[in-house]
Amino acid sequence: MSPITPPLPRRDDPVGAFMPGARLHIDPTGSGPLDGFTCGVKDVFDIAGATTGFGNPVWARTHPPATAHAWAVERVLSRGAHVVGKTISDELAFSLSGVNHHYGAPLNSAAPDRLTGGSSCGSAAAVAAGLCDFALGTDTAGSIRAPASFCGLFGFRPTHGVVSTTGVCALAPSFDVVGWCARKPGILERVGDVLLPPDQLGLESSVIHWDLEAWSIPEACDPSHRVQIAGLVSPSIRLEDGEVSEQGLDLWFETFRTLQLAEVWAQLKDWLEAATPALGPGIAERMKAARSVTAEQVSAAAALRDDIRRQLERTWRRTHVIVIPTVPGAAPLRSASVETLEAYRRHAMRLLCVAGLGGCPQVTLPFLRTSHAPHGLSLITPPGTDRQLLALAHRIAAKFAALD
Repeated sequence: MSPITPPLPRRDDPVGAFMPGARLHIDPTGSGPLDGFTCGVKDVFDIAGATTGFGNPVWARTHPPATAHAWAVERVLSRGAHVVGKTISDELAFSLSGVNHHYGAPLNSAAPDRLTGGSSCGSAAAVAAGLCDFALGTDTAGSIRAPASFCGLFGFRPTHGVVSTTGVCALAPSFDVVGWCARKPGILERVGDVLLPPDQLGLESSVIHWDLEAWSIPEACDPSHRVQIAGLVSPSIRLEDGEVSEQGLDLWFETFRTLQLAEVWAQLKDWLEAATPALGPGIAERMKAARSVTAEQVSAAAALRDDIRRQLERTWRRTHVIVIPTVPGAAPLRSASVETLEAYRRHAMRLLCVAGLGGCPQVTLPFLRTSHAPHGLSLITPPGTDRQLLALAHRIAAKFAALD
């Protein structure tokens, strides 16, 4: 496969992060914690008067302009943010690569020879390039966490269901969440102050779970880093080795994949059959797989998900924070083949599926490097502890900066 061609550079968008055409600018509608901050918005969120493209030009042509802002967009505008454009999404938000067959692959400022990751590729590229202070994205199977990791950013996936997805294109609703990324942990936390409800549980950080299976995935990280990382989480830490998955992360990934594929097909089937769009490489194959999932497979996977959630509930009784690498290593090269990208995706999904299956919040922090490129360290905490997790990430980042 030849190197992927980036979108044509523009003076106001040298990395090709934003959708083609005139950049959308929306002034704040109120004042608050986001005063003075600029925001990019993934092109899966409705913005009143604009057509939401969902990463596919046929989708854009077959859907009318939005009549209202998505809830999350309205919320950040009302608290002082200035929206500076719609960012490119991977096609139908159904990819982790950051490559859109129709709109190109935004450039990764943190590692220009590597991909940004997806599906919130434009959001991460815009933030990494300094074109906005933070960006809204979505995360179903890792679509904010992977790009944040690849681009050296802080990224956050909240507890499932705590941030409204009203006005956001749905992919797999039982996993879909609104997420966001930023270069600075303080901004990540400020966005959380605006979008998140009060926490439902208290969070301690005196016991952390170092998942041995997750850290054994190729290229994840040098295990010798674990004592330093534990010390950053808390000065009086008890480090607990173990494996959160009783069945193994391969089975967790297959459980997630089956349920996600079934939901994707249920969500998009009618449009796909009516519009017959030409889908790009990787997307077409995954959609074919989605069409073939059987009711029996879904029933078995749903039962496994229930069991997985019970396992996680037991984990939360003895530990407070799960520490894993966000992804297996640095982002794939822009010259990577479709086969290489698919293999990386499968490795990554063994890590990314944990929070999705458990409905847990997860923050990725840009603390690791492999092959001279960034990748993230992740903290996962129990559902309903989102604000405390963001505050913990902010404290850890301050300690890490002091060591640098």
